[in-house]
Amino acid sequence: MVKIDKIELPDFPLLLAPMEDVSDPPFRYVCKQNGADLMYTEFISSEGLIRDAIKSRQKLDIFDYERPIGIQIFGGDEDAMAMSAKIVDAVQPDLLDINFGCPVKKVVCKGAGAGVLKDVDLMVRLTKAVIKSTTLPVTVKTRLGWDEKNINILEVAERMQDIGVKALSIHGRTRAQMYKGSADWTLMGELKNNPRIHIPIFGNGDIDSPEKALEMKNRYGVDGIMIGRAAIGNPWFFNEVKHFLATGEKLPTPGIEQKVEVCKTHLIKSCEWKGEKLGVVEMRRHYTNYFKGIDHFKETRMKLVTNDHLKDLLEILEEVKVRYADKMLA
Repeated sequence: MVKIDKIELPDFPLLLAPMEDVSDPPFRYVCKQNGADLMYTEFISSEGLIRDAIKSRQKLDIFDYERPIGIQIFGGDEDAMAMSAKIVDAVQPDLLDINFGCPVKKVVCKGAGAGVLKDVDLMVRLTKAVIKSTTLPVTVKTRLGWDEKNINILEVAERMQDIGVKALSIHGRTRAQMYKGSADWTLMGELKNNPRIHIPIFGNGDIDSPEKALEMKNRYGVDGIMIGRAAIGNPWFFNEVKHFLATGEKLPTPGIEQKVEVCKTHLIKSCEWKGEKLGVVEMRRHYTNYFKGIDHFKETRMKLVTNDHLKDLLEILEEVKVRYADKMLA
């Protein structure tokens, strides 16, 4: 068992990464159904929460079936982070996560996300402000450092633990790398061998197969892994990893029927949460990923991304089961 404060997770839990414009409640629903042990909301701007920005507030929506679930915030101002922590506290998720890892320019330019990696003292002050303002366990997601000359994750981990952070998720790249190159998990292994570190360390970056998950578990001894891009259009990835870790055998690739059923659930949940009009539109970005590798799918995809009605879309998806039943998946 892995514990984050009083939250009990199974041995070697699988976490769904917070992904902007992806990790919303409909997507989280299908990931939870398919094996995710702990999930996070999309990251939420502390400034947006305080301004009562509609999009930021909507990201606070969580549901009991998702538990345990964390709400993730980001920002570069102590007062704003403290105030937003109080707002999050009132929503009562299971934990509050701080994003010190987002490499996107518009976030970094505000001195937030991975921008804070240039100033560990500021990271400590921001985190302290959050911890003081909430009754929730506080966790942190971050990167190895700003660039290869400024890799400071070993210092960051100790200082975060010392002020009361309950777990650390580490993406194995620097900010300068963005999402390019290969993730380096070596320092996560060093942290697990550091006798001073007793909080859970979760690894993130390039886990795109069950074999890779097992390799990272065995080689670096992390307490669990956080899965991001590999779950997009592929929420059953969590169960595939769990099955492989337990048995050493791979589950069969999901057939067209399973893909369609999960996609339909995702679509229905999207419309329930956002209303039909917006739910239909926001689902369009997912069809390519759900049906990746199916030959001659372009015409059907065009139907899916141009139709505005849930009823019609569900019928099109049912037709997909029949039309592509015999097609080989890549």
